[in-house]
Amino acid sequence: MAKLTLVYGMRLLPSDDIAEVEEGVVKLKNGLEAHVTLHILEASTRDDIEKQLRRSVEAFFDLYPEI
Repeated sequence: MAKLTLVYGMRLLPSDDIAEVEEGVVKLKNGLEAHVTLHILEASTRDDIEKQLRRSVEAFFDLYPEI
């Protein structure tokens, strides 16, 4: 299997300030682009955000059982 790279980013903003979230773009060496879906986690506490993030990461890797 090829060496893999997980592309991710995080930013914490007040929920009321967000109007829209679009996808991120990764430019590949071969000239093509890969698109990254951005996700929103909303909660009142750090603990709740971390729990949601852990569930989201686990669900992501469930999509790729071969790795």
